[in-house]
Amino acid sequence: MASLDRLFVDCSVHKLRELMDRIDVCLSQLSQEQIWARGSENENAIGNLVLHLTGNVRQWIISGVGGQPDTRDRPAEFAARNGSTEELKAHLRQTGEDAAEVIEGLTPDRLATRLTIQGYDVSGLDAVYHVVEHFSMHTGQIIFATKMLTGADLGFYRHLSKAEPRGAGR
Repeated sequence: MASLDRLFVDCSVHKLRELMDRIDVCLSQLSQEQIWARGSENENAIGNLVLHLTGNVRQWIISGVGGQPDTRDRPAEFAARNGSTEELKAHLRQTGEDAAEVIEGLTPDRLATRLTIQGYDVSGLDAVYHVVEHFSMHTGQIIFATKMLTGADLGFYRHLSKAEPRGAGR
């Protein structure tokens, strides 16, 4: 049986990759105009959310937990008004995979180590949990916006409509 720390690490990496895949599906369904559309200046475009996720993951995991330099420019994530779909996808995927590598290498001691990230005093476990939760929240926003813009069923839960009813076959 796997230890609790390994279960946490494996689950976190799996969830990040699953969410990256969902964002990739969304970006593939959208035009450049849709990716960068804003209803008002107080709203973020899908492209801004992708840049924001990339910056957050890099700052919290790659830099904060992994010890790489923190080069994040958070205001630029929200100020951007364009960028190619392929660049967004590639940058998010590379950052996510770099973070997955850091997370996969975490030991119980490193998960318990106190860190200061973005001015917050957190453990390594807190940092991973924050990133997965934050990534999930913004992925949900991207999925919702994609459905609103396209009217498409993205198919993420299509398999559940084919499942046997609860208690069937017992």
